[in-house]
Amino acid sequence: MFTGIITDMGEIRQVEQRGDLRARIGTRYDMAGVDMGASIACDGVCLTVVCKGEDWFDVDISAETVSKTNLDTWTLGRRVNLERALKVGDELGGHIVSGHVDGLAEIIAISDEGDSTRVTLRAPQALARYIAPKGSVALNGTSLTVNEVDGCDFGINFIPHTKEVTTWGSVASGDLINLEIDTLARYVARLAEMS
Repeated sequence: MFTGIITDMGEIRQVEQRGDLRARIGTRYDMAGVDMGASIACDGVCLTVVCKGEDWFDVDISAETVSKTNLDTWTLGRRVNLERALKVGDELGGHIVSGHVDGLAEIIAISDEGDSTRVTLRAPQALARYIAPKGSVALNGTSLTVNEVDGCDFGINFIPHTKEVTTWGSVASGDLINLEIDTLARYVARLAEMS
């Protein structure tokens, strides 16, 4: 489990196609305190540490994960949002995030509003019904509040701090973003279907 509060921006140092995709990610985390087999959310995808060094860790990414996420766009030097798994007693600064990406949303517009940046995204039809104004979503692992919803399109605001400490300061129209809908929205929708 995660909270969607990004604690490091890693850098892709190596990508290699084996039986699965293997990626090496550079980090500022103290890797001496990260166990082999630990879960780290990488751009919102829960991945397992399979090898590590002083300032890097490796993850294996299955074909299933690649097919549901934007991890196939990882290239050398690309920055990625990182979050270590939640520990009992940690502050819940965002919302409960599983690291299980539901699909991809596309950035369709970006505009500055004062010091903040408004980003409009388009969700897949099947996921749009779970997105509500003032509800939560995780986008590339970042816990965010939805401003408005219009059909499959929804808007998010990014303050300067978020743009500085995450990869959101360098996005562009047309980018595909890992989308995890709020777990509570999923269960509420399921209960409504059953009644």
